[in-house]
Amino acid sequence: MFRRLLLVLLALAAVIGALAYLKYGQIQGQIAMFSKPMPAPVVAVAQVRETRWEPTLDAVGSVQAVQGVEVSNQVAGQVKEIRFDSGATVRQGEILVRLDDDVDQAELEGLKAAERLAALKLKRNSTLLKDKAVSLGDVDDLAAQLDQTRAQVKSKQATIDKKVIRAPFDGQLGIRKVDLGQFLKEGTAIVLLQALDPLYVDYALPEREIGRIRVGQPVRVRVAAQPDAVFQGSIAAIAPGVDRGTRSVQVRARFANPKVQLRPGMFARVETVLPVQERVLTLAREAVTFNTYGDSVFLVEEQAGTLKVQRRQIETGAVRGDEVTVVTGLKAGDRVVSAGQVKLTNDQAIQIKGADQPPAAATAPTQTGAKPE
Repeated sequence: MFRRLLLVLLALAAVIGALAYLKYGQIQGQIAMFSKPMPAPVVAVAQVRETRWEPTLDAVGSVQAVQGVEVSNQVAGQVKEIRFDSGATVRQGEILVRLDDDVDQAELEGLKAAERLAALKLKRNSTLLKDKAVSLGDVDDLAAQLDQTRAQVKSKQATIDKKVIRAPFDGQLGIRKVDLGQFLKEGTAIVLLQALDPLYVDYALPEREIGRIRVGQPVRVRVAAQPDAVFQGSIAAIAPGVDRGTRSVQVRARFANPKVQLRPGMFARVETVLPVQERVLTLAREAVTFNTYGDSVFLVEEQAGTLKVQRRQIETGAVRGDEVTVVTGLKAGDRVVSAGQVKLTNDQAIQIKGADQPPAAATAPTQTGAKPE
C-alpha cells in the first residue's frame, strides 16, 4: 500500500515538474521577445517648400440682381390681356399686361370733343374781339377753359397709359401672379423681374481688412449649384462706414453672368484676392499639430546614420486649401512627419515610408487667413 502511494506521488511530482519546466520555457521566451528593441515606426514625410503665395480674404455672401422689382400696376383695373409667359426674357418697354380701359377711352373721346369746342369758341371770340364785339374778359375765360380741357385730356391719357404695364428694364420674369379677368387694386404684384447679367455679390469683411481692399480688386466666387465653376469678378463698391454691431464693412462685387449660372439669392463663398507674395514657406497642413499652447511639427534629422525626429515649435500663418504658410521655425528643404505623428516621441528613430510626400498644389484656391482650431 505504501509502495503504491509512493508511486502515485512520484508520478504527480513528475507531471508537475514537466508543467513547471514548460511554463518556465514560455516565460523565458516572452522575456526574450520583449527585451528585443522595438522596430522604428514607419512614417510619411513632407518637405517645406518655398513658393509664390496668392493670399485671399475669405467670406460668405449672397448673390444680388443689379436690378430687380416686383412689377405692379399704378391704377386699379381688370386684367384684359396678359402678354408674357412665366420665366420669359423681356426687353425694356415690352407690354406685359393690359387692363380694361374701355370706359377711360370713352371719357377721353368726350374730353377731346370738349377741347375742340373750347378751341373753336376761343378762335371765334378772338375774331370778335378785334371788332370789339366781345370783351377781353370773355376771351380770357375761354382761353382758360381751353387750357383746363387740354389738361383733362392729358390726365385721362396718362391714366390710360398706366393701364398698359410694361417692363421697366431688360431682364427675366419670374412666376406670374395674376390671371386674366382678375381685378387688381393699385400696387398689386404682377410678376418679379430681375436683370441677371451682370450680377452683384454682397459680403462683409472685418474692419481690420479695410486697408487691404479697394474698388477694382479681383474677387472669386463659388456656389453650391456649380461646384466645379469659379466665377471671376471685381469689387464694385465698398461701404463708407463700419457696421457698429458686427464691426465689419460691407463690400459689393460685380460679376458677368452671360450663361445665367448665378441666380439672385444664392449663397456664395467669396475670395477677395490680395497681391501675390514671393518666396513664402509652405507646408502640408496635415504635418502640423495645432494646439492652444502653440503649433508644432516633428522635424526629421539624421544622427549618426539614423533618422530621428525632434519636436519643433513653429509659427504658422494663412491657410490655403491643404497648405499652410510657415512664418518661423523651419527653412526651405526641411523634412517633417506628415503622417504617423501620434506614435512618435522626441528623439525617436523612424523609418520613412516611400518617397517624400510633396505638399498640396500651390494653386489651391481657398485661404482662411487664420489658424485652424
